[in-house]
Amino acid sequence: MKDIYLVGATGSIGMQALDVIREYKNEFRVIGIGIGKNIELGKKIIEEFKPKIISVQNECNLNLSYEPIINFGDEGLIKLAEYQSENEMLFVNALVGISGLNPTVHAIKAHKNIALANKETLVVAGDIINNLVKEYNVKLLPIDSEHSAILECLHGEDKKDVKCLIITASGGAFKDKKREELIDVKKEDALKHPNWKMGNKITIDSATMMNKGFEVIEAHYLFDIPYDKIKTILHSKSIVHSMVEYNDGVIKAALGSSDMHIPIAYALRYPHHEKLDCGEKLSLYDLTLDFKELSTKRFPCLGYAYLALEKGGIYRAVLNASNEAAVKLFLEDKIKFFDIEKIIYEELQKDEYKDIEYNIKNIIDLSYKIINDILERYGD
Repeated sequence: MKDIYLVGATGSIGMQALDVIREYKNEFRVIGIGIGKNIELGKKIIEEFKPKIISVQNECNLNLSYEPIINFGDEGLIKLAEYQSENEMLFVNALVGISGLNPTVHAIKAHKNIALANKETLVVAGDIINNLVKEYNVKLLPIDSEHSAILECLHGEDKKDVKCLIITASGGAFKDKKREELIDVKKEDALKHPNWKMGNKITIDSATMMNKGFEVIEAHYLFDIPYDKIKTILHSKSIVHSMVEYNDGVIKAALGSSDMHIPIAYALRYPHHEKLDCGEKLSLYDLTLDFKELSTKRFPCLGYAYLALEKGGIYRAVLNASNEAAVKLFLEDKIKFFDIEKIIYEELQKDEYKDIEYNIKNIIDLSYKIINDILERYGD
């Protein structure tokens, strides 16, 4: 029996994680649930799973049929992350944004294994997180389909034999458009992802290809592979989720349908591949694969991720915070699509950040400062 602590429960990843938990109800017990602004849906989930501890983004009266521990805001997430139970504990982080970092840190210190969908945790603090994982002797498992695929392709192999990791990208909503066609695109266009059903923020990141840049950074820390050995490739059908090329020329690939239930189940039940009814199955009949170069000239945000890695230290937090603010502005119709790139690049060029000490407190404080400054600057 695993005791599950799920934050971001009402989001896309959170809801699909609950599908997996329902299917394997004899293996999982939900101890903690964190919900955001969707209180109505959150209450239904809470009443179904009856967790012992709950975190809610904003203070409210849930009017539940039982009396769990209820906390609110960022402090509520930390208390949930620290809460102890008697079985093996797994903290499933499906939060979006920098708010997912601190709960991960506290969950590790509470000796919980981590199933991570929150990209920002590793993007802004990957080396700090890795040191904590080693210190507290816990597991860190990816939920992203790309990193889940790499995890499978590396299983049983010697890392010294790896030539490079190859992360595939669908290309997002604008994969078939030239840059000059994107000048006046609207959020409604950017949110039409052809393959995946995801939250708004990550769908926009897919359209800019920033999500792929984040995945390069994540892969660097998840698998301890130099970032110059991590490549990206355009694969519009989202059938091959990632590949590993070995020194002898062999390339191992993980194929599957574009259904997030599958990598979520792998993270929750690692390293097992037992039957999964809630996941869509891939048919090999009439299957064709296509791969194309993924250009940083076409998708500058992908290049900005490598730039942030080169600059080092706090600049990965600068990358993430500026992107988080810019995407929010775009979703609120306050800036144009290409302004997302402009805002990120301008922040990465600022020398004022280079002397800031790299630690969790400064990462979080600087992130919120950058986000608030950008929102104020462009929000009117």
